[in-house]
Amino acid sequence: MKKSKEKTAGGDLFNISKGNRVGMVLFLAFMTLIWAVPVYSLLKDSLKVNGLANYSFVLTNKVNGVSFYRYFINSIINAVCASFLLVAICSFAGFAFSKIEFAGRKLIYNMIIMCLAISGPILIIPLFYIYKISHLYNTHTAVILSECLITIPFGVLMMKNFFDGLPEDLMESANVDGASIGRTFFSIYFPLSKPAIVNLAVLQVMWSFQDFLFPLMFLTKDEAYTTTVAVNAFKGAYGMSPQSLGRYNAALVLISIPTILIFVFAQRFIVNGITSGAVKE
Repeated sequence: MKKSKEKTAGGDLFNISKGNRVGMVLFLAFMTLIWAVPVYSLLKDSLKVNGLANYSFVLTNKVNGVSFYRYFINSIINAVCASFLLVAICSFAGFAFSKIEFAGRKLIYNMIIMCLAISGPILIIPLFYIYKISHLYNTHTAVILSECLITIPFGVLMMKNFFDGLPEDLMESANVDGASIGRTFFSIYFPLSKPAIVNLAVLQVMWSFQDFLFPLMFLTKDEAYTTTVAVNAFKGAYGMSPQSLGRYNAALVLISIPTILIFVFAQRFIVNGITSGAVKE
């Protein structure tokens, strides 16, 4: 009888009327159209005058003495390093805040979560002086540290929530067996947290590829620019003639491809990471 009631309740919850279903489809179609129009315009403009030759020109010619591939390599280096650093910090911190008792745990955690309200532009000036003093200005290290720093509060929140969903019995069993905290984390909790870790890593890679502020503020050398900052270089190099506008838009299309591919291939991991641990026994 209990299972029957639960099934009925679940059925009522997801039972959407035909009118509501049609309205939902129309709303999603409208939102898709809003997103698709500028994308279509970008693709159309990228083929102006010379067609696909615009893409070949962008890929085979240098801008300010730097090849297009160099910008991609810089973006990949920043994204991978920032993702690795973020995962290491947030997985350790999330586990500590979730499973380890220590003085000031709640206060420290709340202070970290409060940092979610701090935006990137607020940190520009203090970070600038720190990097100048430490001789990190105009290096990829400055960009990597900045991109990781701004995402740490979200990463700690995400990882702690995931570890909160794992049974306390695992920690107690490890303590009975005499395992250290480090061994407990790496042997038990770290393998179980792979969905959340992959999710966080993928999101950081996507955000790093899309970041414009920190590379613009902390990099001045053309050979160190990322793809997002290189947009200004393309605009200045190609000019505003119809032929140059086609090449400029072709460069914008090529810049957006890595982020789209990352999302397409990692979509399953993102969904699994968000839903993992959401339902507790």
